Amino acid sequence: MTIQTTRLSDPAVRAFVAAVNAHDRDAFLATLAPDATMADDGSDRDLAQWIDQEIFSSNGHMEVDRESDGGRSLIARYRNDAWGEMRTRWSFTVDDDGRIARFETGQA
Repeated sequence: MTIQTTRLSDPAVRAFVAAVNAHDRDAFLATLAPDATMADDGSDRDLAQWIDQEIFSSNGHMEVDRESDGGRSLIARYRNDAWGEMRTRWSFTVDDDGRIARFETGQA
C-alpha cells in the first residue's frame, strides 16, 4: 500500500519526495541544507553528481510504502531509467531550520 506523498509525516521529507517525483531540481535543492551530505549503500557520495545521475537525468521516482521515526525513515519503491525499480530504504537528518542536512539510501 503506497502512502500518498501529501500524507508523509515530516514536512522536509514530504517536500523532498514531492520534488523528486515532480522532477523539480530547484524545489529539491530548496529542501537541502547548504552543506547537505548523502550516502548510497553505506558510501558517502558527491551530492550534486548523485542527484543528477540517480534522480534528474534518469527520471527518478519514489513510491513510499512505509514510514517510521516520525517520517524520517522510509521504505520506498524507487525507480529510474538507469536501474529500473528497486525496494529502497531512506533515512533523513533534518536540521533546526527544517532542511535536510543528510540523507542515506540503499537497497532494502
